[in-house]
Amino acid sequence: MNEEQKSLLLDSSSRFVIPQGVKLSYGTAGFREDASILSSTVYRVGILAALRSLKTQSVIGVMITASHNKVSDNGVKIADPNGGMLSQHWEPFADAIANASSPQQLLQLINEFVEKERIPFLGVRPAEILLGRDTRPSGEALLEAARQGVTSIVGAVASDMGILTTPQLHWMVRARNKGLKASEQDYFEQLSNSFKCLMDLIPTERSKFDGMNDKLVVDGANGVGGAKLQVLHKLLNVLDIEVRNSSEDEGVLNDGVGADYVQKEKVAPHGFGSKDAGIRCASLDGDADRLVYFLVPPESNAQVNLVDGDKILSLFAVFIKEQLSFLNEKEDLKNSHKARLGIVQTAYANGASTNYLKHLGLEVNFTPTGVKYLHEKAAEFDIGIYFEANGHGTILFSESFIEWLEVKSRDLSSGSKGSEAEKAALRLLAVSNLINQAVGDALSGVLLVEVILKHMGWSIHRWNELYHDLPSRQLKVKVADRTAVVTANAETVVVRPPGLQDAINTETAKYTQGRCFVRPSGTEDVVRVYAEASTQEATDTLANCVAKLVVQFLGSNSS
Repeated sequence: MNEEQKSLLLDSSSRFVIPQGVKLSYGTAGFREDASILSSTVYRVGILAALRSLKTQSVIGVMITASHNKVSDNGVKIADPNGGMLSQHWEPFADAIANASSPQQLLQLINEFVEKERIPFLGVRPAEILLGRDTRPSGEALLEAARQGVTSIVGAVASDMGILTTPQLHWMVRARNKGLKASEQDYFEQLSNSFKCLMDLIPTERSKFDGMNDKLVVDGANGVGGAKLQVLHKLLNVLDIEVRNSSEDEGVLNDGVGADYVQKEKVAPHGFGSKDAGIRCASLDGDADRLVYFLVPPESNAQVNLVDGDKILSLFAVFIKEQLSFLNEKEDLKNSHKARLGIVQTAYANGASTNYLKHLGLEVNFTPTGVKYLHEKAAEFDIGIYFEANGHGTILFSESFIEWLEVKSRDLSSGSKGSEAEKAALRLLAVSNLINQAVGDALSGVLLVEVILKHMGWSIHRWNELYHDLPSRQLKVKVADRTAVVTANAETVVVRPPGLQDAINTETAKYTQGRCFVRPSGTEDVVRVYAEASTQEATDTLANCVAKLVVQFLGSNSS
C-alpha cells in the first residue's frame, strides 16, 4: 500500500469517529444497530467492499437495510460476486475493522489484511461497488458513508443503484458478474417475461381455480417491497393484486405489519380484517427477502391460518417434481440425465412438512440454522430448494443442469414439439429465470407461488391442506455458559455435556410424534429448546421437561 493510499484512508476515516462503548459483530444479517451510531461502521464496510472487489476482481454489493427490524434501526451487509453473502472467511476482518478504535489502528488492520490476502491494488480492474438502500429515513446518509468508504480506496468506483429491495441488489451483483444486463428495469423484465412464459404453459384444463377468488392482497410491511410489487403488477396485467401497507402509504415500517410479524404473532397485519376472510393474502418483510401467505379468519381477534415457508417449499417441490417426471418419461436410457432434486431444511422446519416431503419420495437434507448453510447445501444438487419457516428461501439450479435443459428443450422442440416433456423443460428454464438464485426474494417468490397455484388449479385452502403442522413450542433457557452445549447432526444431537442427549431421548419417547432438540443460541447466553408432539399440551410439557434437563446439566443463570 503506497503513501497516497495510506494518507487517503487516514484522512477519510478521521471524519467517521467510532462511538464509544459499542462493539459490533458481522453475522448473517451483516451489521445491525440503532441507525444513529452506524455511520462509522458503514463507512468501514465500504472500505471492506472495495478490498473484496480488488481481491475477487469482481463487482461487489453493499446493501443498507435492517430488514424486519424497527424503523429506527439500520444495517449494512455485503453481497459477494455470486450475489450471495460475504465469505465467512472475511467476517473476522469485518468485525476487526468495524471495532478499530482509531484511524491509525484501522490503517494498520487494513495494511496487515491486504498483505495476508495478497490483495492487488494495481489489479486488472479497479474496485466496483453497487450501493443500495431500503426506505428507512437514515438510509440516505448511511449510503453516503458507504460511498466515502469505497472511494477511500484509490480508483474504486461506487454506483448508487437507489432505493431497492435487498434481493434486487443481490440479483444485480450476480447478473453483473455473469456479464448480463443488471439494471432494475432488467430485473423487472426478467421476472415478468419468465412469469408470462409459465402462464402460457398452464394446461388449459387447469386454468381455473377450484372455486377460489382469484384476487391476491399483499401486505408490503410499509417498506420497499410494496412499491416494487406495484411496478411489477403494471407489467403483469394477468394478475389481480392489491397492495396494502406500501412504503407510499402513511404507515410505519414493520410496525404491526410484515412477514416477520405475521409469522411470529399469527395475526393479520394492520389494514387486514374480517372483510378479507377467504381471500388469498400474502405478507412481505421490510426489505422483501421473506414471504408468507395467510388466510384471515371470519372472526375478528382470531389467529390467521398461516401458510409459511415450509408450505411454500412444499408447493415448489410438488411442481418441480411433476416437471422432472414429465421429462423422465421421454428419456431413453442412452441420453438419460436423472436430475438430482434436493430439499434442504433446518431442524426448525415443522416435522409434518419433512414427513410430507419424504412421503413424496424426495431427498430431504438438514443443515445447521442459518441461510448460509442452507444455500451452500442446496448448491450441491441439480435443483436445490431451501426455505426457512420464516419465509426466506429460494431454488438453485446448477449451471450444468441448465445447459442440459437448454439442449434438451431444443431437441424436444424439433422432435416432440408440444409434448409434455418439451413443456416441462421450458417450465423449468422459466422457473430458473423467475426465481432469484442469489438470495430469497419475496417478489419473485410471490410470482412463482401464484403461477404454480394457477398451474395446479389449487386454491390457497387446497394448498394449505397438503399437511397439517404439528404443534410446536420454542423456549429459551438462560445458562451460565452456552458454549458448554456442543451439537452435531445439523444441531439435532447434543454431543456435550455427556448424558444430556440420552435424557432428552428418554423424555421425548414418552410422547406421540414427539421430537425435541436443544442448541446454543448464536447471539445470546441462552440454550434454545424446540419441541413438537401430537397435541399442544403434550408439546408444552415436553418443552418444559427438556428445559429443566438443560438446567440440571448446565446450571441456570437466573441473573
